[in-house]
This record gives sequence, C-alpha cells and structure tokens, in this order.
Amino acid sequence: MVSKCSLISDKKCREKRMRQRVSGSERRQQIIEAAATLFSRRGFRGTTTREVAKAVGISEATIFKHFATKEELYAAIIEAKAQTQQVLGIIAPIAEARDDAALLRTLANELIARTQSDPTLLRLLFFSALEGHALADLFFRRRVQTLDVFLGRYIADRVAAGAFRPADPLQMAWNFIGMVTFHVLLHELFGQKPPAHLTRELAVEEMVLTFLQGVRSSPGDDIRAAHGPAP
Repeated sequence: MVSKCSLISDKKCREKRMRQRVSGSERRQQIIEAAATLFSRRGFRGTTTREVAKAVGISEATIFKHFATKEELYAAIIEAKAQTQQVLGIIAPIAEARDDAALLRTLANELIARTQSDPTLLRLLFFSALEGHALADLFFRRRVQTLDVFLGRYIADRVAAGAFRPADPLQMAWNFIGMVTFHVLLHELFGQKPPAHLTRELAVEEMVLTFLQGVRSSPGDDIRAAHGPAP
C-alpha cells in the first residue's frame, strides 16, 4: 500500500511528521517564542496572528486552540519573558540575610544578564508603551512593580533598623533600578559599546557603591569591603 508520504516530497513529509510529534506544551512554547520575536521586531499593530502561525508552521486556528484570545497570548508572553519569580527566588535569601551590597549586586546582574540573553522583552516593553497597548500595563504590574515593591520593602526595613537614612523607600528603589535600566537601555537598545576596561561587573559595582554611599546612615562605612551581611 502506498503511504501518503510517498505522494508528497520527502521534505514536506518530514515537516508533517515533526508537527505531529510536537506535544501541546511544546507547541504552546513555540507560539509564544514566535509571537514574542515578531512583536519585538514589528510591534503589536504590525503583526498578525496569521504571521505568527506562518512562523511556527501551523494554521491560525491552531493558535487559538492554545490561546483563546490575543490578550491570553500576550499574558503568556509576559509570564515566559519577565521571569520575575525566578529573579525573586534568587534575591530573597540574600535579602533575608540583610546583605545590602550582595542584594543590589545580584539584582543588577540578574536584570542585565537576563536582558542580554533575551532582549525581546525590552523591545516588547517599548513597543507596548509607544502603541498604548494593554501589554504595557501588564508588564509593569508583573515585572516592574513587583521588583519595585520588593526592593522598596527591603529598604523600608533597613531604614527602620537605622542602617539607611530616612527617605521614601519606593523612591530609593526607583533610583537604584533606574541606574540598572539606563545601563540596559544604553547597551541593548542604543547599541552603545562601553570602553574595554568597563566590564559589566565593574559597572554594577559602581552602581552599588554609588547607591549605598547615598543611603547609608553612616557615611564613613567602608562599602567596598562589605562582602558579608550588613550590620
């Protein structure tokens, strides 16, 4: 008996078999990755679900089997790309140890490294904000606001303990994350190359030192030597 694959080209046959082997979770991830890539290149208004389907090699109807609405797809992209819980899982134990320098250093390195390894999230953020897309608010609440609140609460505790000078905790959190964000924008969005001697590690260390010198209640603290838990 002649198989169906013998009636079409070998290449098409292989592609068909590969599509059949993909599990539901794998297909869902493929759609998320393709959509995120296209949205980050063309914006949300400039990308259709038909184009996403074509990039994955499936029908448009298949997309809506996995995501009932575009909004559901957008939310899935944020969950996959923001990685907020992963970042919190790394910095939370350091915060409990009250190691100020290590906490800030780790937070900055995590945000920079994750953006460098997958810059689509940064581009998605800007497209969503410029286009007035609902994803901008979703991203802000699930990534930006969550980290702001976490760091703000930590700073409030340090102010209460007398380790940091009195100031608005949320504003202080914005100040530090603002330095990290500008660094990311400079390199990932504008493509500016730093001088050879200015490594990421050195840049992060300067951010940490600058911030702690401004917030420590005792200006004479030797911040550069602060490798262990803060007092």
